[in-house]
Amino acid sequence: MSNVLEAMPRRQTAILLIGLLIVLALAGRRLAAGGAAHTAEPVTRLAEADARGDAATPVRLVVHVVGAVRHAGLYRLPEGARVADAVRLAGGPTQRADVALVNLAAPVADGQQVIVPARVAPGAAGGAVPGVAAKVSLASATIDDLDALPGIGPVTAQKIVDWRQSHGSFRSVDDLDAVPGIGPARVEQLRDLVTP
Repeated sequence: MSNVLEAMPRRQTAILLIGLLIVLALAGRRLAAGGAAHTAEPVTRLAEADARGDAATPVRLVVHVVGAVRHAGLYRLPEGARVADAVRLAGGPTQRADVALVNLAAPVADGQQVIVPARVAPGAAGGAVPGVAAKVSLASATIDDLDALPGIGPVTAQKIVDWRQSHGSFRSVDDLDAVPGIGPARVEQLRDLVTP
């Protein structure tokens, strides 16, 4: 090769070298672009990695938003998200939502159910006429009866019925705290509306 270059005039040698460099540069770019395309992970693998919580993907929390929201369902949130973020992703509260009963500033945890209760209409169980028993019996209430209670949607109503079937009758209203998705605040909210 050096003999060929020496036999050529300097100008032709320079043009040949510049052309060779351009070809090498284009070939290198093409190889680099092709190599990157082969090493990229398919979208399905990224979704699986996200579900496994691999270190290469950001931590995502999955929460179940139910109740008086526009689009109830499962939502992925970044670590450190708040209940307000989950409600916003679910389309926000509906007009009948009672957001005063929801701590929107509370941090969400993976697997948490966020319940946005509906306001109780006057004359319903919360506004019962004095002297008339309007409390819901936890021992015999149907899913529809329980679903009518503030802060209890169909999913939580089903959990109450399931708990009753597997553990027996409720001995007190405080036993509701043992039902998944019902905490002490919800028990206090329901205390005057239900009986064991």
